[in-house]
Amino acid sequence: MRKKQKIELNDNVKKRFYYSTDNAIEKPFNWQQMWRLFSYMKPYSKTLLPLAVITMLIATAVRLAIPIIIGKYLYDVAIKQKDMDMLVQLAVIVSVLYVISYVANALRIRWMNMLGQNVIYDLRKHLFTHVQGLSHRFFDQRSAGSILVRIMNDINSLQELFTNGVINLLMDFILLIGIVVILFSLSPELATAILIILPIMFFISTSLRRKIRRAWQDVRIKQSMLNSHLNESIQGVRVTQSFTQERENMGFFDRINTENFESWKNATRQNAIFRPFVEMTNAVGTAILIWYGAYLIQQSLTGGTSTLTVGIFISFAFYLGMFWEPISRLGQLYNMLLVGMASSERIFEFLDEKPIVDEKDNAIQLDSIRGEIEFKDVEFSYDSKRTALNSISLKMEAGQTVALVGHTGSGKTTIANLISRFYDATGGVVKIDGHNIRDISLQSLRSQISVVLQDTFIFSGTINDNIRFGRPTATDEEVKAAAEAVGANEFIERLKNGYETEVEERGNVLSVGERQLISFARALLADPSIIILDEATASIDTETEVKIQTALKQLLKGRTAIIIAHRLSTIREADNIIVLDHGNIMEQGNHDKLMEHGGIYYHLVKAQFTMQDVS
Repeated sequence: MRKKQKIELNDNVKKRFYYSTDNAIEKPFNWQQMWRLFSYMKPYSKTLLPLAVITMLIATAVRLAIPIIIGKYLYDVAIKQKDMDMLVQLAVIVSVLYVISYVANALRIRWMNMLGQNVIYDLRKHLFTHVQGLSHRFFDQRSAGSILVRIMNDINSLQELFTNGVINLLMDFILLIGIVVILFSLSPELATAILIILPIMFFISTSLRRKIRRAWQDVRIKQSMLNSHLNESIQGVRVTQSFTQERENMGFFDRINTENFESWKNATRQNAIFRPFVEMTNAVGTAILIWYGAYLIQQSLTGGTSTLTVGIFISFAFYLGMFWEPISRLGQLYNMLLVGMASSERIFEFLDEKPIVDEKDNAIQLDSIRGEIEFKDVEFSYDSKRTALNSISLKMEAGQTVALVGHTGSGKTTIANLISRFYDATGGVVKIDGHNIRDISLQSLRSQISVVLQDTFIFSGTINDNIRFGRPTATDEEVKAAAEAVGANEFIERLKNGYETEVEERGNVLSVGERQLISFARALLADPSIIILDEATASIDTETEVKIQTALKQLLKGRTAIIIAHRLSTIREADNIIVLDHGNIMEQGNHDKLMEHGGIYYHLVKAQFTMQDVS
């Protein structure tokens, strides 16, 4: 018995649990969606799929032939007539047929496994590629764990369907149809008596379908929640330990884990109902065969109208045993289809998601960008409720360094996001080099813009790999030159393996400042026309900041630079400083002009330097 540790949850944790659930997708089971899923087999319709079908047909034909040979010919003819030569020949034929069936099944399983693995590979690649092309708003609304579940768990759950289910479905249908035809050709009255229970079985099994489908869908939802929480907990473990919230986190995990456990129990319980039901039906059919078959044989022996022989009865027994086997498998296959349906609904939900930031069919390809940026009456809102930008107009000349200043929520990062076209303006026009940004291809636009964020993301791999991420074709010398330009070479050379030092996910072996320097080198290596620094120096110490400022004076020449900074000392040399407040441009000009004006910027600078003096 599994023991549960009951941990009480406070109201905030309970609210967190209930509002983090993935929504169920209420769609009826339909074959149209399954055909869409099966369409991923199309690339293999001339190779692996026909080979698997051919071997399946051979194995099925052999299985259907063997009972007739054993009952009708081996027993009724060879044994009754005591024809030893015919008996030996039939024994050899049956043995050869069993060998053929074994080889055909082995090849079928091999080719179907290859087909299934290829389809799973293609489907996962398609989903991952599609998700990478979705807009930022898609990721704003979903946790990383939820997305991970779709790409990994949901696609993994389809593996059995593609490796065995598809061909088994076809094989079992052919086997059932063949058995029914043969049974009625051997003895219509006995076949009718046995198969009369099928409508009852069909009616009862149909009533179970909805429950089974919803049970497996619930499993997928609970797995998504569990995976999402695990991902969040691992990434935020330092915060959890800092605030001593381990107990609350354990309570939250225990709640989700219990829900996941219960959903699996419910789904497997629903699955377990079908097989015993089939076995009970099999027992009833066998009882009818023995009772009514014996009666018909007796009628045949006493000169009645029945023509049923002992050999045909033996064949009937073989076919009846074969008949309930595919029936049982079809029940399991239907459960497999339900699992596949629940997973495919969640997969296609993502695949049907269209990027909000889309690209025109005739989008302009800009080989080079001068870097002139213009906002004309631009409005933007993230959620249609709170306005982030209020009809702002501004112009940044090519090669100019522009600083965006303002309190949190004033619209600074929104402007940077619109320039990179991570979002589209809800009103007005954003232009680059005179072109509406919506008319430019995303690849040619973003390839000439480098963004450095305050929260630097470091990938698993070497420092060399992380810097080269900005331009994968760069040489080692170019990587080193970029690192030297931003002052990163000094700390990299002190590392044991230098540029080949392996860094863990998110670069936890490096300090915050070191990670930021790597991100600067990465951005500069890309040789962009536009550089966006979003609080990029906020986590760097004063000494390192001085080095970067010195390097940036040279490196930003000829490039348009947008600098977002709360630390106002970093933007004194900017050509233009734009002061924002609640999505409106309040002031703009260079540092000296704004200080003389004595407005918002003046008071921000004065307040910041006063705080520094106090500290």
